[in-house]
Amino acid sequence: MSNELRVIISGGGTGGHIFPAVSIANAIKTLRPDAKILFIGALGRMEMQRVPAAGYEIKGLPIRGFFRPLWKPANIGVAIDYLRSKWLAKKILRDFKPQVAVGVGGYASSAALGAANSLGIPTLLQEQNSYAGLTNKQLARQAEKICVAYEGMERFFPADKIMLTGNPVRQQLLETTISHDDAVRSFGFDPSKKTLLLVGGSLGARTINESVLSHLDLIKQSNVQFVWQTGKYYSQEIQQRLKGEDIPNLKVTDFITDMGAAYKAADLVISRAGAGSISEFCLLGKPVILVPSPNVAEDHQTKNALALVTKDAALYVKDAEAKKLLIPLAMDTIKDDAKLQSLNANILKMALPQSAEIIAKEVIKLAAVD
Repeated sequence: MSNELRVIISGGGTGGHIFPAVSIANAIKTLRPDAKILFIGALGRMEMQRVPAAGYEIKGLPIRGFFRPLWKPANIGVAIDYLRSKWLAKKILRDFKPQVAVGVGGYASSAALGAANSLGIPTLLQEQNSYAGLTNKQLARQAEKICVAYEGMERFFPADKIMLTGNPVRQQLLETTISHDDAVRSFGFDPSKKTLLLVGGSLGARTINESVLSHLDLIKQSNVQFVWQTGKYYSQEIQQRLKGEDIPNLKVTDFITDMGAAYKAADLVISRAGAGSISEFCLLGKPVILVPSPNVAEDHQTKNALALVTKDAALYVKDAEAKKLLIPLAMDTIKDDAKLQSLNANILKMALPQSAEIIAKEVIKLAAVD
Protein backbone atom coordinates (compact mmCIF):
# COMPACT_ATOMS: atom_id res chain seq x y z
CA MET A 1 0.00 0.00 0.00
CA SER A 2 1.24 3.52 -0.83
CA ASN A 3 2.37 5.68 2.08
CA GLU A 4 0.70 8.75 0.54
CA LEU A 5 -2.35 9.79 2.55
CA ARG A 6 -5.36 10.73 0.39
CA VAL A 7 -8.56 11.94 2.06
CA ILE A 8 -12.00 12.95 0.81
CA ILE A 9 -14.00 15.37 2.99
CA SER A 10 -17.61 16.00 2.02
CA GLY A 11 -20.50 18.12 3.26
CA GLY A 12 -21.50 21.73 3.69
CA GLY A 13 -24.45 23.98 3.00
CA THR A 14 -23.90 26.05 6.14
CA GLY A 15 -20.96 27.39 8.10
CA GLY A 16 -21.86 24.89 10.81
CA HIS A 17 -20.78 22.10 8.45
CA ILE A 18 -17.99 23.93 6.63
CA PHE A 19 -15.98 25.25 9.61
CA PRO A 20 -15.55 21.78 11.17
CA ALA A 21 -14.68 20.28 7.78
CA VAL A 22 -11.93 22.83 7.15
CA SER A 23 -10.66 22.48 10.74
CA ILE A 24 -10.38 18.70 10.29
CA ALA A 25 -8.51 19.20 7.01
CA ASN A 26 -6.11 21.66 8.66
CA ALA A 27 -5.47 19.22 11.51
CA ILE A 28 -4.76 16.39 9.06
CA LYS A 29 -2.28 18.63 7.22
CA THR A 30 -0.59 19.52 10.52
CA LEU A 31 -0.13 15.84 11.36
CA ARG A 32 0.62 14.79 7.79
CA PRO A 33 1.87 17.75 5.69
CA ASP A 34 2.13 15.42 2.67
CA ALA A 35 -1.59 14.54 2.78
CA LYS A 36 -3.68 15.10 -0.33
CA ILE A 37 -7.17 16.35 0.59
CA LEU A 38 -10.08 16.81 -1.79
CA PHE A 39 -13.47 18.23 -0.78
CA ILE A 40 -16.77 17.32 -2.40
CA GLY A 41 -19.60 19.84 -2.04
CA ALA A 42 -22.94 20.83 -3.55
CA LEU A 43 -22.95 23.19 -6.51
CA GLY A 44 -24.33 26.60 -5.63
CA ARG A 45 -23.77 26.18 -1.87
CA MET A 46 -21.37 28.24 0.22
CA GLU A 47 -18.72 25.51 0.47
CA MET A 48 -17.89 26.11 -3.20
CA GLN A 49 -16.44 29.50 -2.17
CA ARG A 50 -15.38 28.92 1.44
CA VAL A 51 -13.32 25.77 0.85
CA PRO A 52 -11.10 27.22 -1.93
CA ALA A 53 -10.67 30.35 0.22
CA ALA A 54 -9.25 28.05 2.91
CA GLY A 55 -6.75 26.66 0.40
CA TYR A 56 -8.37 23.35 -0.60
CA GLU A 57 -9.64 21.98 -3.91
CA ILE A 58 -13.34 21.15 -4.11
CA LYS A 59 -15.50 19.30 -6.64
CA GLY A 60 -19.20 20.16 -6.88
CA LEU A 61 -22.16 17.83 -7.28
CA PRO A 62 -25.60 18.85 -8.67
CA ILE A 63 -27.29 17.61 -5.51
CA ARG A 64 -30.08 19.40 -3.63
CA GLY A 65 -32.61 18.79 -0.91
CA PHE A 66 -35.99 17.15 -1.35
CA PHE A 67 -39.13 19.28 -1.25
CA ARG A 68 -41.76 18.69 1.41
CA PRO A 69 -44.03 16.77 1.20
CA LEU A 70 -41.99 14.08 -0.51
CA TRP A 71 -44.66 13.26 -3.08
CA LYS A 72 -44.30 16.65 -4.79
CA PRO A 73 -43.66 16.17 -8.54
CA ALA A 74 -40.56 18.40 -8.31
CA ASN A 75 -38.85 15.66 -6.30
CA ILE A 76 -38.54 13.54 -9.44
CA GLY A 77 -35.89 15.99 -10.64
CA VAL A 78 -34.25 16.02 -7.21
CA ALA A 79 -34.03 12.21 -7.24
CA ILE A 80 -32.48 12.25 -10.73
CA ASP A 81 -29.91 14.80 -9.53
CA TYR A 82 -29.11 12.58 -6.54
CA LEU A 83 -28.46 9.54 -8.75
CA ARG A 84 -26.36 11.67 -11.08
CA SER A 85 -24.44 13.06 -8.10
CA LYS A 86 -23.72 9.59 -6.76
CA TRP A 87 -22.43 8.52 -10.19
CA LEU A 88 -20.22 11.64 -10.37
CA ALA A 89 -19.00 11.05 -6.80
CA LYS A 90 -17.95 7.50 -7.73
CA LYS A 91 -15.99 8.87 -10.68
CA ILE A 92 -14.28 11.46 -8.45
CA LEU A 93 -13.38 8.77 -5.91
CA ARG A 94 -12.03 6.38 -8.55
CA ASP A 95 -9.87 9.17 -10.01
CA PHE A 96 -8.63 10.50 -6.65
CA LYS A 97 -8.17 7.07 -4.99
CA PRO A 98 -8.66 8.07 -1.32
CA GLN A 99 -7.99 5.65 1.52
CA VAL A 100 -10.69 7.25 3.67
CA ALA A 101 -13.73 9.54 3.32
CA VAL A 102 -15.04 11.97 5.95
CA GLY A 103 -18.64 13.22 6.05
CA VAL A 104 -19.72 16.29 8.04
CA GLY A 105 -23.39 16.39 7.01
CA GLY A 106 -25.21 18.18 4.23
CA TYR A 107 -26.51 17.17 0.81
CA ALA A 108 -23.15 16.39 -0.82
CA SER A 109 -22.11 14.15 2.05
CA SER A 110 -24.99 11.80 1.32
CA ALA A 111 -23.88 11.11 -2.26
CA ALA A 112 -20.12 11.19 -1.65
CA LEU A 113 -20.07 8.89 1.36
CA GLY A 114 -22.71 6.66 -0.16
CA ALA A 115 -20.39 6.27 -3.13
CA ALA A 116 -17.42 5.63 -0.80
CA ASN A 117 -19.35 2.88 0.96
CA SER A 118 -20.22 1.20 -2.34
CA LEU A 119 -16.53 1.25 -3.32
CA GLY A 120 -15.36 -0.21 0.00
CA ILE A 121 -13.62 2.98 1.17
CA PRO A 122 -13.67 3.38 5.00
CA THR A 123 -15.80 6.30 6.20
CA LEU A 124 -15.87 8.53 9.26
CA LEU A 125 -18.82 10.77 10.17
CA GLN A 126 -18.69 13.96 12.21
CA GLU A 127 -22.04 14.94 13.75
CA GLN A 128 -22.16 18.49 15.13
CA ASN A 129 -25.62 18.54 16.71
CA SER A 130 -27.21 16.94 19.75
CA TYR A 131 -29.96 15.69 17.43
CA ALA A 132 -28.39 13.81 14.53
CA GLY A 133 -29.01 14.97 10.98
CA LEU A 134 -30.82 12.77 8.48
CA THR A 135 -27.76 12.29 6.25
CA ASN A 136 -25.54 11.03 9.07
CA LYS A 137 -28.29 8.77 10.42
CA GLN A 138 -28.60 7.16 7.00
CA LEU A 139 -24.83 6.74 6.60
CA ALA A 140 -24.13 5.52 10.15
CA ARG A 141 -24.72 1.82 9.53
CA GLN A 142 -21.77 1.55 7.15
CA ALA A 143 -19.46 4.07 8.85
CA GLU A 144 -16.41 2.81 10.75
CA LYS A 145 -16.34 5.71 13.23
CA ILE A 146 -18.82 8.42 14.25
CA CYS A 147 -17.40 11.46 16.04
CA VAL A 148 -19.98 13.36 18.10
CA ALA A 149 -20.13 16.52 20.21
CA TYR A 150 -22.79 15.51 22.74
CA GLU A 151 -23.38 12.65 25.13
CA GLY A 152 -26.34 10.31 24.62
CA MET A 153 -25.96 9.91 20.85
CA GLU A 154 -26.54 6.15 21.16
CA ARG A 155 -30.18 6.85 20.35
CA PHE A 156 -29.11 7.69 16.79
CA PHE A 157 -25.95 5.69 16.15
CA PRO A 158 -24.46 2.28 17.02
CA ALA A 159 -22.79 2.71 20.42
CA ASP A 160 -19.64 0.82 19.45
CA LYS A 161 -18.91 3.30 16.64
CA ILE A 162 -19.36 6.50 18.66
CA MET A 163 -16.44 8.65 19.82
CA LEU A 164 -17.07 11.79 21.88
CA THR A 165 -14.73 14.37 20.36
CA GLY A 166 -16.58 17.69 20.39
CA ASN A 167 -16.88 20.00 17.40
CA PRO A 168 -13.80 21.45 15.71
CA VAL A 169 -14.00 25.25 15.82
CA ARG A 170 -12.37 28.14 13.98
CA GLN A 171 -8.75 28.02 15.18
CA GLN A 172 -8.29 31.79 15.01
CA LEU A 173 -10.84 32.25 17.80
CA LEU A 174 -8.69 30.21 20.17
CA GLU A 175 -5.51 31.97 19.08
CA THR A 176 -6.79 35.55 19.69
CA THR A 177 -4.20 37.42 21.77
CA ILE A 178 -5.99 40.77 22.11
CA SER A 179 -6.84 41.77 25.69
CA HIS A 180 -10.40 42.32 26.89
CA ASP A 181 -9.82 46.06 27.27
CA ASP A 182 -8.28 46.48 23.82
CA ALA A 183 -11.05 44.37 22.30
CA VAL A 184 -13.70 46.64 23.84
CA ARG A 185 -11.82 49.74 22.66
CA SER A 186 -11.70 48.31 19.12
CA PHE A 187 -15.48 48.81 19.01
CA GLY A 188 -15.16 52.38 20.32
CA PHE A 189 -16.40 51.50 23.80
CA ASP A 190 -15.30 51.92 27.43
CA PRO A 191 -13.59 48.81 28.94
CA SER A 192 -14.91 49.69 32.41
CA LYS A 193 -18.51 49.09 31.28
CA LYS A 194 -20.23 45.79 30.51
CA THR A 195 -20.47 44.79 26.84
CA LEU A 196 -23.20 42.65 25.27
CA LEU A 197 -22.63 40.96 21.90
CA LEU A 198 -25.60 40.04 19.68
CA VAL A 199 -24.98 37.76 16.70
CA GLY A 200 -27.35 35.97 14.37
CA GLY A 201 -24.93 34.43 11.90
CA SER A 202 -23.51 36.02 8.75
CA LEU A 203 -26.99 36.55 7.27
CA GLY A 204 -28.52 37.65 10.56
CA ALA A 205 -31.50 36.56 12.65
CA ARG A 206 -34.74 38.52 12.31
CA THR A 207 -35.96 37.61 15.80
CA ILE A 208 -32.80 38.89 17.50
CA ASN A 209 -32.90 42.06 15.39
CA GLU A 210 -36.57 42.73 16.21
CA SER A 211 -35.83 42.17 19.89
CA VAL A 212 -33.29 44.99 19.81
CA LEU A 213 -35.51 47.33 17.81
CA SER A 214 -38.35 46.77 20.30
CA HIS A 215 -36.20 47.90 23.25
CA LEU A 216 -34.22 50.86 21.94
CA ASP A 217 -35.37 53.09 24.80
CA LEU A 218 -34.25 50.52 27.39
CA ILE A 219 -30.88 50.17 25.64
CA LYS A 220 -30.46 53.95 25.39
CA GLN A 221 -31.08 54.42 29.12
CA SER A 222 -28.77 51.61 30.22
CA ASN A 223 -25.10 51.66 31.16
CA VAL A 224 -24.48 48.57 29.02
CA GLN A 225 -22.65 48.68 25.68
CA PHE A 226 -24.14 46.72 22.75
CA VAL A 227 -22.25 45.29 19.78
CA TRP A 228 -25.01 44.27 17.35
CA GLN A 229 -24.29 42.22 14.23
CA THR A 230 -27.45 42.61 12.18
CA GLY A 231 -26.41 40.34 9.30
CA LYS A 232 -26.04 41.55 5.74
CA TYR A 233 -29.54 40.48 4.76
CA TYR A 234 -31.18 42.85 7.26
CA SER A 235 -28.59 45.64 7.27
CA GLN A 236 -30.27 48.13 4.95
CA GLU A 237 -33.69 47.77 6.56
CA ILE A 238 -32.26 48.28 10.05
CA GLN A 239 -30.28 51.37 9.01
CA GLN A 240 -33.55 52.86 7.76
CA ARG A 241 -35.38 52.03 10.99
CA LEU A 242 -32.59 53.55 13.09
CA LYS A 243 -32.63 56.86 11.18
CA GLY A 244 -32.81 59.78 13.60
CA GLU A 245 -31.84 57.62 16.59
CA ASP A 246 -28.79 58.68 18.63
CA ILE A 247 -27.66 55.73 20.74
CA PRO A 248 -23.94 56.07 21.60
CA ASN A 249 -23.87 52.73 23.48
CA LEU A 250 -25.14 50.77 20.45
CA LYS A 251 -22.57 49.73 17.82
CA VAL A 252 -24.40 48.46 14.71
CA THR A 253 -22.60 46.45 12.04
CA ASP A 254 -23.77 44.07 9.33
CA PHE A 255 -20.80 41.73 9.76
CA ILE A 256 -18.00 41.30 12.29
CA THR A 257 -14.72 40.37 10.64
CA ASP A 258 -12.76 39.68 13.84
CA MET A 259 -15.00 37.41 15.89
CA GLY A 260 -12.08 36.65 18.21
CA ALA A 261 -12.04 40.28 19.33
CA ALA A 262 -15.84 40.39 19.54
CA TYR A 263 -15.97 37.35 21.84
CA LYS A 264 -13.09 38.71 23.94
CA ALA A 265 -14.95 42.01 24.42
CA ALA A 266 -18.26 40.41 25.37
CA ASP A 267 -19.34 39.87 28.97
CA LEU A 268 -22.50 38.18 27.63
CA VAL A 269 -23.51 36.89 24.19
CA ILE A 270 -26.92 36.53 22.56
CA SER A 271 -26.90 33.99 19.73
CA ARG A 272 -28.76 31.36 17.76
CA ALA A 273 -28.01 27.80 18.90
CA GLY A 274 -26.03 26.37 16.01
CA ALA A 275 -23.72 23.55 17.03
CA GLY A 276 -20.56 25.32 15.88
CA SER A 277 -21.37 28.49 17.81
CA ILE A 278 -22.16 26.51 20.95
CA SER A 279 -18.83 24.69 20.72
CA GLU A 280 -17.07 28.05 20.48
CA PHE A 281 -18.89 29.37 23.54
CA CYS A 282 -17.91 26.25 25.50
CA LEU A 283 -14.22 26.51 24.61
CA LEU A 284 -14.13 30.26 25.30
CA GLY A 285 -16.24 30.06 28.47
CA LYS A 286 -18.72 32.65 27.22
CA PRO A 287 -21.93 33.27 29.16
CA VAL A 288 -24.67 33.10 26.55
CA ILE A 289 -28.41 33.46 26.02
CA LEU A 290 -29.48 31.13 23.23
CA VAL A 291 -32.43 31.83 20.93
CA PRO A 292 -32.81 28.66 18.84
CA SER A 293 -33.98 29.12 15.27
CA PRO A 294 -37.33 27.37 14.66
CA ASN A 295 -36.55 27.10 10.95
CA VAL A 296 -34.11 24.18 11.04
CA ALA A 297 -34.55 20.46 10.44
CA GLU A 298 -36.09 18.55 13.35
CA ASP A 299 -35.77 21.64 15.60
CA HIS A 300 -32.18 20.61 16.37
CA GLN A 301 -31.17 24.07 17.62
CA THR A 302 -33.62 23.81 20.51
CA LYS A 303 -32.17 20.41 21.38
CA ASN A 304 -28.64 21.90 21.21
CA ALA A 305 -29.67 24.69 23.57
CA LEU A 306 -31.38 22.41 26.07
CA ALA A 307 -28.26 20.23 26.27
CA LEU A 308 -26.58 23.28 27.89
CA VAL A 309 -29.56 24.66 29.77
CA THR A 310 -30.11 21.40 31.66
CA LYS A 311 -26.56 21.75 33.04
CA ASP A 312 -27.01 25.45 33.93
CA ALA A 313 -24.43 26.27 31.27
CA ALA A 314 -26.59 28.71 29.26
CA LEU A 315 -29.87 30.61 29.31
CA TYR A 316 -32.56 30.05 26.71
CA VAL A 317 -35.42 32.10 25.25
CA LYS A 318 -37.92 30.65 22.79
CA ASP A 319 -37.96 32.36 19.41
CA ALA A 320 -41.67 33.24 19.76
CA GLU A 321 -41.05 34.96 23.12
CA ALA A 322 -37.78 36.70 22.31
CA LYS A 323 -39.16 40.02 21.08
CA LYS A 324 -40.69 40.64 24.50
CA LEU A 325 -38.32 38.84 26.87
CA LEU A 326 -34.83 38.69 25.37
CA ILE A 327 -33.39 42.16 25.97
CA PRO A 328 -34.83 42.56 29.51
CA LEU A 329 -33.39 39.13 30.45
CA ALA A 330 -30.02 40.10 28.96
CA MET A 331 -29.98 43.38 30.91
CA ASP A 332 -30.71 41.60 34.18
CA THR A 333 -28.15 38.87 33.49
CA ILE A 334 -25.24 41.10 32.48
CA LYS A 335 -25.59 43.08 35.72
CA ASP A 336 -25.48 39.90 37.81
CA ASP A 337 -21.79 39.08 38.28
CA ALA A 338 -22.52 35.90 40.24
CA LYS A 339 -24.74 34.60 37.40
CA LEU A 340 -22.11 35.43 34.78
CA GLN A 341 -19.44 33.60 36.79
CA SER A 342 -21.71 30.57 37.22
CA LEU A 343 -22.50 30.43 33.49
CA ASN A 344 -18.79 30.77 32.68
CA ALA A 345 -17.79 27.93 35.03
CA ASN A 346 -20.55 25.58 33.85
CA ILE A 347 -20.10 26.09 30.12
CA LEU A 348 -16.34 25.57 30.41
CA LYS A 349 -17.05 22.11 31.88
CA MET A 350 -18.72 21.16 28.60
CA ALA A 351 -15.74 22.13 26.44
CA LEU A 352 -13.99 19.40 24.47
CA PRO A 353 -10.66 20.84 23.28
CA GLN A 354 -8.39 19.51 20.51
CA SER A 355 -11.43 18.11 18.66
CA ALA A 356 -9.96 18.60 15.19
CA GLU A 357 -6.69 16.89 16.12
CA ILE A 358 -8.47 13.93 17.74
CA ILE A 359 -10.68 13.45 14.66
CA ALA A 360 -7.68 13.85 12.32
CA LYS A 361 -5.85 11.06 14.14
CA GLU A 362 -8.87 8.79 13.69
CA VAL A 363 -8.99 9.63 9.99
CA ILE A 364 -5.31 8.73 9.59
CA LYS A 365 -5.83 5.52 11.55
CA LEU A 366 -8.72 4.50 9.28
CA ALA A 367 -6.64 5.21 6.19
CA ALA A 368 -4.16 2.56 7.42
CA VAL A 369 -1.10 4.32 5.99
CA ASP A 370 2.24 4.70 7.75
